Amino acid sequence: MTKTKEKQHAAPRGSRKAEADRDTKEPATSGIRKKFRIFSVRSGMDMPFLFLILTLLVIGLVMLFSASYANAYYRHGSSYFFISRQAFFAVLGVAAMIFISYFDYHHLHKFAIPILLVSFMALALVLFTPRINGVHRWIDLGPLGQFQPSEVAKFGMILVFSHLISLNFKRMDTFRYGVLPYILILGATVGLLVLEPHISATVIMVILAGVMLFIGGVRLRWFGLAFGGAGAAVAYLVLFTQKFSYANDRIVAWLDPFSTASKAIMEDTWQTRQSLYAIGSGGLLGLGLGQSRQKYLYLPEPQNDFIFAIVCEELGFIGALIIIILFAMLVWRGISISLKAKDKFGMLLGIGLVVQVGLQVVLNIAVVTNTIPNTGISLPFFSYGGTSLVILLAEMGIVLSISRTSAIEKT
Repeated sequence: MTKTKEKQHAAPRGSRKAEADRDTKEPATSGIRKKFRIFSVRSGMDMPFLFLILTLLVIGLVMLFSASYANAYYRHGSSYFFISRQAFFAVLGVAAMIFISYFDYHHLHKFAIPILLVSFMALALVLFTPRINGVHRWIDLGPLGQFQPSEVAKFGMILVFSHLISLNFKRMDTFRYGVLPYILILGATVGLLVLEPHISATVIMVILAGVMLFIGGVRLRWFGLAFGGAGAAVAYLVLFTQKFSYANDRIVAWLDPFSTASKAIMEDTWQTRQSLYAIGSGGLLGLGLGQSRQKYLYLPEPQNDFIFAIVCEELGFIGALIIIILFAMLVWRGISISLKAKDKFGMLLGIGLVVQVGLQVVLNIAVVTNTIPNTGISLPFFSYGGTSLVILLAEMGIVLSISRTSAIEKT
């Protein structure tokens, strides 16, 4: 009689209940092995997300070479100066991304506070480096190029917020656990960025923090108080101090980039004007790959923050729209992976990393099209910068690691 009942209640092979039954029958030592497992190969990574990353990376490298070779030859004597370095870091970054995709992201809990402290030290160290274009933002790494500590700070803040929110998820509606620690972390980070000064990174940090706290369950009333206080602080710095005097000049230039009122305004708006000329020249279908005219020393540093203007000029509205759609698909897929992560830490970490990419894309395009004042925001996978590219690909590796245990369909 007992055997008959066991047969009647047995789950069919391949069902979720059967898999759960098999899990409960694992030996007791398996739990210990899982606890100390650093790398996981339980399931494959999300191939659509990987394909989108590699597609944008390849297009970015092609456009970087097209945008940079004239400037590279004029300034460094070799048309391959920028692309050779970027390609090296791209290979290094892809290798790091694949390696990290096998890393069990749960171990990042242990590194959250140390990485945040390292980012604070880097942000403090950069203040003692020589000014470049009037600001302290880069640390010279010699043959490796220049390193921007704000890139580590973004990751450090996302990681710490994910760590703390996942631990205190049920208490996020309180001031002690849902507001205070995050205000302190964000305030310290923003304070160091203001000393550089670095407005664009500050804006990204504040928006990222708001998104993560909203997902984490913080009550809306705290957002009103926070934004009110932040707005008052920014207004004070801009109106009553000289710290952001350059920002005032950029706002004036933004309102009328074609103004000839003074030589200073014309100099400040030169880059924006050349960007708009490039976009307008591209039209619907573009001038053709490699056929840009503005990259021939008209648009300053076309391989950096304003590379999207060259994209529009050479590939036209259609090509630029396709790239924007690819970025949108990357963000959408990354958020889908994160929402189906097996725990809140994976969900918050994945969303934070993907939203960071989306924010940079939106703000970069807004600057290039003069929708917002000119600030130094790079275009992910496109703008020149080896260390930032490696960090970006490593962050995408973490999202791929999350996808290995996510409930999303991976094919």
